[in-house]
Amino acid sequence: MVVSHGLRRLYHAVLGETVSQNPHFFSIVTPKNHSQYRRLLNSCKDFKSLLQIHGHLIVSGLRVDSFIVTHLMNAYSFFHRSDLSRLVFDSIQNPSVVSWNSMIRVYTRSKRYKDALKMYRRMLEEGLEPDKYTFNFVVKACTGALDLQEGALIHREIARRKLESDVFIGASLIDLYCKTGELSIARGVFDRLPQKDVVACNAMIAGFSQSSDPCMALEFFQNMQLWGLEPNSVSLLNLVPAVSGLGDFHSCKSIHGYAVRRDFGTAVSNGLIDMYFKCGDVDVARRVFNMMRGRDDISWGTIMAGYARNRSFSKVLELFDCMKLENLKPNKVSVISALLAAAELRDLEKGKEVHDLALLEEIHSDVLVATPIMTMYAKCEQIEKAKELFGKLQGKDLIALSALISAFLQSGYSEEALSLFRDSQNENLKPDGIALSSVLSACAELSLLKLGKSIHCYAVKANIDSEISTGTALVSMYAKCGYFTPALILFNRMPAKDVITWNALINAYTHIGEPYHALEMFCKLQLSGIQQDAGTIVGLVPACTILNDLDRGACIHGKVIKDGLESDNQVKNSLIGMYAKCGSLSSADFLFGTQMMKDEVSWNVIIAGYAQSGHAKEAISAFHQMIGENLRPNSITFASIMPAVAYLSALREGMSFHGCILKMGILSNTLVRNSLIDMYAKCGRLDFSEKCFSEMEQKDTVSWNAMVAGYAVHGRGDCAVSLFSLMQESNVQVDNVSFISVLSACRHAGLAKEGKKIFQSMIEKHGLEPNLEHYACMVDLLGRAGLFDEAVSLINTMPVEPDAGVWGALLGACRMHSNVELGEVALDHLIKLEPDNLTNYIVLSNIYSQSRRWCDADKINLMIKDSGLKKTPGCTWVEIKNRVHAFVSGDQSHPQFEAMCLLWNKLLEKMEKMGYVPDRSCVLQNVEEEDKNLFLYNHSERLAITFALINTEPRSTIHLVKNLRVCVDCHTATKYITRITNRSIIVRDSIRFHHFEDGICSCKDYW
Repeated sequence: MVVSHGLRRLYHAVLGETVSQNPHFFSIVTPKNHSQYRRLLNSCKDFKSLLQIHGHLIVSGLRVDSFIVTHLMNAYSFFHRSDLSRLVFDSIQNPSVVSWNSMIRVYTRSKRYKDALKMYRRMLEEGLEPDKYTFNFVVKACTGALDLQEGALIHREIARRKLESDVFIGASLIDLYCKTGELSIARGVFDRLPQKDVVACNAMIAGFSQSSDPCMALEFFQNMQLWGLEPNSVSLLNLVPAVSGLGDFHSCKSIHGYAVRRDFGTAVSNGLIDMYFKCGDVDVARRVFNMMRGRDDISWGTIMAGYARNRSFSKVLELFDCMKLENLKPNKVSVISALLAAAELRDLEKGKEVHDLALLEEIHSDVLVATPIMTMYAKCEQIEKAKELFGKLQGKDLIALSALISAFLQSGYSEEALSLFRDSQNENLKPDGIALSSVLSACAELSLLKLGKSIHCYAVKANIDSEISTGTALVSMYAKCGYFTPALILFNRMPAKDVITWNALINAYTHIGEPYHALEMFCKLQLSGIQQDAGTIVGLVPACTILNDLDRGACIHGKVIKDGLESDNQVKNSLIGMYAKCGSLSSADFLFGTQMMKDEVSWNVIIAGYAQSGHAKEAISAFHQMIGENLRPNSITFASIMPAVAYLSALREGMSFHGCILKMGILSNTLVRNSLIDMYAKCGRLDFSEKCFSEMEQKDTVSWNAMVAGYAVHGRGDCAVSLFSLMQESNVQVDNVSFISVLSACRHAGLAKEGKKIFQSMIEKHGLEPNLEHYACMVDLLGRAGLFDEAVSLINTMPVEPDAGVWGALLGACRMHSNVELGEVALDHLIKLEPDNLTNYIVLSNIYSQSRRWCDADKINLMIKDSGLKKTPGCTWVEIKNRVHAFVSGDQSHPQFEAMCLLWNKLLEKMEKMGYVPDRSCVLQNVEEEDKNLFLYNHSERLAITFALINTEPRSTIHLVKNLRVCVDCHTATKYITRITNRSIIVRDSIRFHHFEDGICSCKDYW
């Protein structure tokens, strides 16, 4: 045996060390023949012992045969030393086919596929004839390298030698063609096998599982048993992607039953966990995990990855803590999942803990682990730390780059993202289509058009703009930024489109509130022959919500069921949201109840649905149920629940939620801050709103709008106008909502001159087209100021037909000024637009009563009686000692009613002495004269006030919420009550806030 000098030096060094440490080594181990050496090599457990045995073989002078050489090469490959295997091979003179086969196999096992193929070509050049083992090993090398061209050439040689029917070669060929996407060729090879075995079937199952037709994998699995073959654990594991892709819960259960009966062990149980997670049944996945007898690191990694995939991030961190308590060593998947969870929850402390563990296990430098470490720091706003880690990262790749850029953008650091993108080009780390798609997606979400255009230029220069992934990302970016002309040009120029490209436009049209365009694109998608997917439905369903088209939404739901997409969680969440927002809460509840896997998004959707449809108590109840399910609320959850708190004016509940937000460390989130500004303003604590607004570091247009609207609803017109001016001076983009908020402030405060000026600037300075809501505000503003000629002129010159909101505003102004003639005109229009709205008739009846036109008032009242319409009963609620008490006008069922009546009579006596005279114009004329005062005295707000006076501390402020506009008489009575009791009373009616103190109201009797 000829040994190279380098190898000989290594062996002599090891032997010298061995003999010095153990002088009796040769007496202990003195093999005398080849069989003894083979046994020693087969039983070798560590690399040092292998070197010792090999060294002893060299110095023994024993003639080495091809079998010993094969054992040596295989032994070295077991310790991942294919370089030493090659040295052994090179030391052989005239190596046999067996030796060549062994070396090819070593390279294939070591994933050095190109070297394996080189050995095969060199073997042919040496004039050796490959045998069936050669072809088996070399086909596996082609499979590893995904080299279809080379594989096809080798297949031709196999067929020429009539070796295709060999079961091992056949299985390897099937595996090659399946993994390179040539399933029809793979099926042909399989069908030609004279005897089918489990290995070949498993290869076909794996191929179909990863294909566009995963149902074929299940069919193959069933056929195996018909052919008399017993599926093994590999068969089941290969089925996992198919069942997961289909979301086929029933198949998942069947496979589970099959596995339990045969007790396949830990690997299959891990596959079941993964399968159940992807089929949407988190509970069963957890039960499988809990019942496992021999959980390994893969088991922990699988369940943590499953929870992370389903956005149950708090569960991931709980499992991470359990691993630590049990002193288990985490693998890379566990660490990556924990880092992802910490990043999404913005839990910097936990993220650092996971990072420390990665350092301890020495896996932090692996790019797969280093990438989520960096993104965790970026999402927790530790930007400098993230940049430092990226700079030190060895072997940084495009995935790490795009992930970090996306994290910077999502955290609001667009300049840092652009800088990183530019620096990467200087480092010769050229972003590819996938990396650009990731960055463009973040640009689209954050409307960073400038950065998006820069990336588009780069994509054109790099000649990757025509790739489907890049083209789709560009279309989506331009569309979501509102630039549909370039988006459509790019879309039409794309040489090939997939469903994701179509989805990009459908989603974008829905995003900007163009539902008809979204539906039109969906129709074109169907005509194109491309099959819609879950992403299409998720983009399309909100279009029905915008249109409030329940029937169309139900039709799409039917199509979802027909196409088997209902098990997709995102699809189901979008349907729940659609039903809730379109007024079918029962359907939303039903779908939510049938959802096996409820994640944070599912709860957010149902909470928002309840809140937006006026079921505020149910929304808050759902929030507490979510907490009870151990799901961690996120920024969307709090943004969804705050409107419910505001609707109920449940200040204590809102402050409790504010405490949760502080504890979770998400107060810096702009969406959360905006919701707090709105909530506190609508709960009567404008001072808290101002504090939240002033402390915000990053204010967006919504932040400014919320604060302006807060001032508006509290009648602070001057403050609203000043803030609106500051908003423009601060170069914040004003929008339609900004003008609605500031014009509302002007109408509540009687600032007609300022309002007219702002309305004019909307068109002339900002180029915004007023909508019906803006016109309604202006008509109300002018009418309240008594400028009826201007109000009528504005209505007559509107570019669109006035709606009920515009005519209703005019009617309300007529009530204020007792303008009978114009009130009649307004009512005529309102009867045509909303004939079933009783409020309009009542307002005109009140105008007649104020003008002492009793006959006309009686006619209106008779019309109301004949119509069968019922007046919405007045309802006022007050929160005392964490409990909300509701009072309905005329209700005498309250346990404390007698005490409330006694207090009211005392208050009334004092009020009358101070000059109070009941205003009976608020009562319908068909009520008997002697009963009118009783009706007034039993209005809901008076019941609530007397109850609150009895049950609260002296001098404490009373907060009331009423569902209707405060009547004139209650407004007057409340002013008197504040003087008598020395109390402040804050009332939020359906229009605005009234702050009563010492006999004066903040509205200055202008409401």
